[in-house]
Formats: sequence, C-alpha cells, structure tokens
Amino acid sequence: MYRLIQKKGYDMLEGRAALVTGGSRGIGAATALRLARDGADVAVTYTTAAERAETVVAEIESLGRRGLAIRADNTGTEEVAAAVNHAAAEFGRLNILVNNAGIFPHGPLAEVTVADIDRTLAVHVRSVLLAARAAVEHMTDGGRIISIGSNLATRVPDGGTTLYSASKSALIGLTRGLARELGERGITANVVDPGSTDTDMNPADGEHAHLQRRLTALGRFNAPEDVAAAVAFLAGRDGRNITGTSILVDAGANA
Repeated sequence: MYRLIQKKGYDMLEGRAALVTGGSRGIGAATALRLARDGADVAVTYTTAAERAETVVAEIESLGRRGLAIRADNTGTEEVAAAVNHAAAEFGRLNILVNNAGIFPHGPLAEVTVADIDRTLAVHVRSVLLAARAAVEHMTDGGRIISIGSNLATRVPDGGTTLYSASKSALIGLTRGLARELGERGITANVVDPGSTDTDMNPADGEHAHLQRRLTALGRFNAPEDVAAAVAFLAGRDGRNITGTSILVDAGANA
C-alpha cells in the first residue's frame, strides 16, 4: 500500500497526502514539514495565523511537495470536516490525518467555567472525532489517523490541569475505538503523547521551564521535531502494525 524509497536516510511517503490540523507553528508545523520531507503532499489548518501557515506551505513547496493552507476553527462543528474534504479534493486523496490543534486551559478547578469545558472538549475530542469521520470517507485501506495528546493524560504531577488532562485522556479512549472500528481496513489510529516541548505555548526558557526539566529523566525539553519524528514513524510503512495505542515522547517524564 505504501511505496517506500530510500532517500537521504528517510523512508519516503511518495504519493501520500496528509492533513495536519493546527499546522502553522510548533509541533504542527514541524510535523507538516517532516511529512513533506518524507514525500507527502501536506495541507495545514490554522485559525488566525494565516501568514505563518503560508510560510509553512512555502517550505513544503520548497521541498518539491504540494502544500495547502486552510482556515478552520476547531471549536466549530463543521469547519474541520470541511477542511478534510477540501484537502482531499485538492490533492485527489487523503492518506494521513494528524489531529494536532490544541489549547492549554490551566488554573484552579474553582475557576473552570462551563465555556472552558465546552471549548476544550470541542478542540481536543469533538473535532478529532469529526475529522476522523470525514477522513475515512476519503482514505484507502492502510490510512493513518494520528492525534497529538499529552503525557498529562496518564500522569498529572501538579494541580491546575484537571480539564486539560481529562480531555487528553478522552482522546486515548476515542483512538482505541477508532482502531477497533477501522482495523479491518488496515487503517491505524494512534496517539503521540508529548511532554514539555519547546514551542510558543511552552518555551524551553520560560518561567517554569526548569521545574519541568526536573520532572524528566533526560533533563530536557522536546524539540517539536522530536514529536514529528514519532508521527512520521506511525505514518510510514514501519508503523503499519501499531494501532490503538499511545506513544510517549516526554524525555522520561512519565517513567
């Protein structure tokens, strides 16, 4: 199902097409570029950062692949599915869906509002389900659904992340259900759970970064490319027999 060629040390995803939600920066941008380097055409969604998304598209195209930026708000009920359909129509196929878009609600439980709950579950759970439902209509057998979770889904070292952790835990259950439902078609569904990653949302030189490093076995943050590498592995042929699971990329924080 996947044609592999060896080039510059990578197993290439020649002829594959991918959509990465929230692909204008951070882990999403790194993932989009890694998949493009591995041979895939890649669409990215964004909410407000149009210029950054177009920069990512330009980098994808500089690698000789087709790129596409699509505005889609993951809090809505229709925009993400529409983005999936748009990418599939533009590329003529869709083989890989990476659910990366996310937010980080943080604060005491007493301050969590119903609006906070609704928004977080909409972005981290509902949009993933809707995107997957749309994507499988376009996927041939052997497609890939990969969602970006968090190491906080399974271990919570401090207070203030109850809502966030709950939403990422729900993502694991959702993914296991997808794996069972789509397995007969050879479509895999997995979660990559990053730990502290050097992004705009959580910079490695931020105020509390030293405390996060102390929680890890390796004493360091992820680079976005570390997470992208795990996604690329699952998207490739070597990941064909991995489904319904979550893979930690957290420098040993959950060890």
